[in-house]
Amino acid sequence: MDANLQYIPIMIVGFAAALCLTPLTRQIAMRLGVTAAPSRRNIHVRHMPLMGGAAIYVAFVLSILLFSPPTHLKELGAIVAGTTLLAWIGYLDDRKHLSPRLRLLVMVAAALVVTLVGVQIRLFGLQWIDIPLTLFWIVALINALNWIDNMDGLAAGTAAIASGFFLFMAVTQGQILVSMLAAAIFGSAIGFLTYNFNPSSTFMGDMGAYTLGFVLAILAIKLKFAEQSLNVTWMVPVLVLALPIVDINLAIFTRLIERRPLMLGAKDHVSHRLLRMGFSQRGALLLLYVFSLIFGGIAVAVSRIPERQALQVGTLALALLGLIFVALVILRRRHQSLEKPLGGSEKVCRAHTK
Repeated sequence: MDANLQYIPIMIVGFAAALCLTPLTRQIAMRLGVTAAPSRRNIHVRHMPLMGGAAIYVAFVLSILLFSPPTHLKELGAIVAGTTLLAWIGYLDDRKHLSPRLRLLVMVAAALVVTLVGVQIRLFGLQWIDIPLTLFWIVALINALNWIDNMDGLAAGTAAIASGFFLFMAVTQGQILVSMLAAAIFGSAIGFLTYNFNPSSTFMGDMGAYTLGFVLAILAIKLKFAEQSLNVTWMVPVLVLALPIVDINLAIFTRLIERRPLMLGAKDHVSHRLLRMGFSQRGALLLLYVFSLIFGGIAVAVSRIPERQALQVGTLALALLGLIFVALVILRRRHQSLEKPLGGSEKVCRAHTK
């Protein structure tokens, strides 16, 4: 098969494996008691299995290993090793609730594994800056996908959309490794989403969120453009991943100004604000999908149009993200001010486990 078409069987295997394995992980989770229980911190009303991420992880690794070209074995080996480490710690956290410090150390270790084989941001050309930036980016994206997993279908759908855009751009640039990784995570996310779309019958848990975030972070680093300068192309992954980036920054900003612990989950994410505006869960989910599609489309345009126009379009898109961020902050303050006379201070909680 033509190397440029290698992504097709990878995508099919990833999808089929996740589709077949998710019901099995659901049964295993219920037997082991790895579930998300109903509580004031959650929006679901019954125990939900929390091991769908195992299906995503196995589907991703299986599809990669079956079609690994020998020229990329070193990087693929490091990526699989890092993904395996994260999936394992994610499983333990779903079952035993590990400390944030331990989880952070494992995330940094996984990021170091791939950094040491050359998966690095090269924005400044100085390793003492670029390597810490790489570690920060990978760890931040892992957490961003984990935090955005707060509504049925949101993390899996967002990952599928983002990896779909990365796949398209990698194929057009002839980047075989990036195409393979994007195809594997796209197929795996879509296969799992079949069971996770609202109303969901299973959750991915930290296993799935860590896997998705880790691979998306690597895709963003590895994607290169032959005919576009780095002055512009750094904006492409930021726009493709606009939703999780805005969401995690919004949650952190909200918790800081409200003087709450950063790692204490709460209903302060983008999805929760849409629900408070009156959207149904499915309506909010579809709106967020459209948001991701729009900014992914802008990212594709930035990667292809002449540099001057690309810089203008990218800057305007980032400014728009800033305006959306401010609007969401104001929206929360407005809701809080309306609620105070009625019921005192708001009790914040988190959906699912984020």
